[in-house]
Amino acid sequence: MRIGILALQGAFAEHGAVLDRLGEEHFEIRRRADLEDDFDGLILPGGESTAMRKLLCDLNLFDPLRERIRAGLPVFGTCAGLILLAREVEGGLPCFASMDIRARRNAYGRQLGSFYAEETFDGIGRIPMTFIRAPYIAEAGKGVQVLAETGGRIVAARQGSQLVTAFHPELDESLAVHRFWIKLFLKK
Repeated sequence: MRIGILALQGAFAEHGAVLDRLGEEHFEIRRRADLEDDFDGLILPGGESTAMRKLLCDLNLFDPLRERIRAGLPVFGTCAGLILLAREVEGGLPCFASMDIRARRNAYGRQLGSFYAEETFDGIGRIPMTFIRAPYIAEAGKGVQVLAETGGRIVAARQGSQLVTAFHPELDESLAVHRFWIKLFLKK
């Protein structure tokens, strides 16, 4: 099993460090040629979703990644990655639009609105959650399973082979969310 991490901008190195701790093989996707390597799953990290969307198009990564995601490639999107997968984005443009959710960008405010919480994640239990200029899921479609909430707002969900979190599990000591994604979608 091999996992590709979109490495255009944002917290991609931190996801790599988590996968190292889990002993999972991974590589960074920075250019079109990187897509020639075989991979079984994709991580879309946190960062700035507008910049990522522009770079995906400029580097000719958008169409081939969209095709793979729509064909069922397991994908895990954190923070900006959630926004990239959302079918609708309040305050922004959709990107892959592969998950039936409406995301609210920067929902908790700017950098000063960042916060930490501990909440229950369905299938895992209580986990730490670090939110940095985080979105949340304002609406989840019928085929979407809500996995976690904080303050009455949806902050984690799954649909088909896609998992999203509004928070950054790669910034906490817990390996639980990455382990959950790998077990659920990649090691059946």
